[in-house]
Amino acid sequence: MKSYETVIGLEVHVELATKTKIFCGCSTEFGGEPNTHCCPVCSGMPGTLPVLNKKVVEYAIAAGLATGCKITQNCKFDRKNYFYPDLPKAFQVSQLYLPICRDGGIEIETKEGRKTIGIHEIHMEEDAGKLLHDEWNGCTLVDFNRCGVPLIEIVSDPDMRSAEEVIAYLEKLKSILEYLGVSDCKMQEGSMRADVNLSVREVGAETYGTRTEMKNLNSFRAIARAVEGERARQIDLLESGEAVVQETRRWDDAKGGSYAMRSKEDAQDYRYFPEPDLAPIEISDEWLAEIRAREPEMQEAKMARYQSEYRLPEYDARILTSSKSLADLFEATVALSGKPKEVSNWLMVETLRLLKEEDKDPSQIVFSPEQLAALIGLVESGKINRGTAKAVFEVMFKEGADPAVYVETHGLAMVQDDEALRSTVEKIIRENPKSVEDYRNGKQKAIGFLVGQTMKVMKGKADPGKVNEILKELL
Repeated sequence: MKSYETVIGLEVHVELATKTKIFCGCSTEFGGEPNTHCCPVCSGMPGTLPVLNKKVVEYAIAAGLATGCKITQNCKFDRKNYFYPDLPKAFQVSQLYLPICRDGGIEIETKEGRKTIGIHEIHMEEDAGKLLHDEWNGCTLVDFNRCGVPLIEIVSDPDMRSAEEVIAYLEKLKSILEYLGVSDCKMQEGSMRADVNLSVREVGAETYGTRTEMKNLNSFRAIARAVEGERARQIDLLESGEAVVQETRRWDDAKGGSYAMRSKEDAQDYRYFPEPDLAPIEISDEWLAEIRAREPEMQEAKMARYQSEYRLPEYDARILTSSKSLADLFEATVALSGKPKEVSNWLMVETLRLLKEEDKDPSQIVFSPEQLAALIGLVESGKINRGTAKAVFEVMFKEGADPAVYVETHGLAMVQDDEALRSTVEKIIRENPKSVEDYRNGKQKAIGFLVGQTMKVMKGKADPGKVNEILKELL
């Protein structure tokens, strides 16, 4: 079998975090009853005129500057003409000829080292609506709430060669956009979704193979599986002497395969022409400088500060800063507790474990910095032991429970009566002569069993260190 190389480029659609839509005053809030966040402008009524949301331009510029792009200081909008049921105007306002950002790139970590993925362009556009397929009644309904929600489309160069590189690029891009505050990037809500353009060619070939496009993938898992699945499909076709057809395909993650939707369109198929209802955009040097000056502390700088200011290892700093939500939670909790390493441990071990188990994003964490700081305080003060703290934390993670109230309500505070504890230890010693003999004969592990038995009798409400201390004294 021949050796093949995969060539991948991404078109990432990102919904911007503006309060209102790109050309009207309708809310961009996710959810809501169908067709309630609409007006004559975003639903495409005849005679209506768009008014550009200035914040959309600022967010697009911020994203461009953070990804090393050149900003097109004189740009404009174009009409992309196509009919689709969830596009009421039968055209989309986008940018083809003069996109707002061009020729950037971001650096990712790969197995072979650092690699730059080029960004061909970033352009602004409006989102379409959403089709709801009612399989029970055999019909399709249209919700126009999303029509006109502002997007930036980030088009990469075909520089990625594997699913691992694709995910590394998307994670880095997501981090940049979250830190800038231009989008919440909630993939489960469609705030960030990717189209995957993929082709394969023999290793060493200079020309690209025929590419296919897989649309609107909105989870890292689905994207990775789609890359691997499409790569395998194209190689199978070539190995059997068949041709790969340029087309748009839909990935079905449940079935682990893709199917053809339509032949792939080129730009001329959309009959682009300049948008007549919007004036060109002029971006002054002063406006550009103002946006550049507002750029926040980004992940790399935050990582370095965590290592110097909080004395955290590089690994901890990298994990904590990988998500802005996690970094914000860490810093706020440290400000309250003054214990950076302890906060880091709770976030990196217990929090990440539960996020993975429940397939959630750090932005979905419900407990507050005050609650985590309070839990750490309960352990530090000896009110509860670490085992109990983990159980309380799980409830706090799932329900946002107040740890002090939960401990009090459920009687989880540690027994502070030394006489009662000593009495329990003496009873355990009497009931376990074999373990006592083993310990006295030099088997140090035997004391662990005795500690465990004591903790069991005390229902976990004792300090294991104190139990260990009393056992050694009595033995």
